[in-house]
Amino acid sequence: MKLIHLTDTHFVRPGERLYGLDPSARLDACIADINRNHGDARLAVITGDLTHYGDRAAFIGLRDALAALTVPVRLLLGNHDTVETFREVFPDTPVDAEGRVQGVEDTEAGRLIFLDTNMAGTHAGWYDQPRLDWLSARLAEAPEGPVYLFMHHPPFALGIASMDRIGLIRPDDFEACIAPHRARIRHIFFGHVHRPVSGSWRGIPFSTLRATNHQVWMDLDAPEIRVSHEPPAYAVVLLSPDQTIVHTHDFLDAGPVTDLTDIAGSFWDEQARRAEMAEA
Repeated sequence: MKLIHLTDTHFVRPGERLYGLDPSARLDACIADINRNHGDARLAVITGDLTHYGDRAAFIGLRDALAALTVPVRLLLGNHDTVETFREVFPDTPVDAEGRVQGVEDTEAGRLIFLDTNMAGTHAGWYDQPRLDWLSARLAEAPEGPVYLFMHHPPFALGIASMDRIGLIRPDDFEACIAPHRARIRHIFFGHVHRPVSGSWRGIPFSTLRATNHQVWMDLDAPEIRVSHEPPAYAVVLLSPDQTIVHTHDFLDAGPVTDLTDIAGSFWDEQARRAEMAEA
């Protein structure tokens, strides 16, 4: 099963720019690339920070832009978003009994669980007891098969000082909640850090990627966030019973793409030359 993961669109009001960039134009280019090359994807997931200021005009602009996406989309909230405004503009998005933007989707690849780590008044992530109870119930009601978690804030430190300061609060509680089901959790996808990072935590693989607008500069020790114009990306995720493959694609890269068979002295010519030399 193919999924698309993108994150941190940071929409602003139409016509405005953010850190010298146009979030709307960048997402338009991203959507066009997805439609052209991966229209067969089962789902696209945007893991939060949909807008930068959480205002209605920005959410409406995002809604209008996403109308061009031919792949079904699931939206999560980040620390820059406002839940009330989001729900007004996207009223069909599933929520839990507390009104949090959380839900599940059972697919041929396993159960996808979408988490809401948004907390008004802070840029740090929050996953309090009602949310932990909800997650525990969603894990328990599907006791077999793979599980994939999607969230905005990573539930652990990444070694980037400026971002770790605003990571998930009470990560130990989150870890305790998922611990009984750790063997079934195949992957955690998150946003927030605006950097390509992958690895494993408590034995669970994870990945995140660059945002569709601006990035966080690679400086592990800087106490404050440093914004860069590194290329945006989205991820193509391939899920199967045996593996999880995550490809990241710099969709604005305009560099040349060349078929090696069209180049004299190409890889294939080199292989033939090696064979000739071996026979000599």
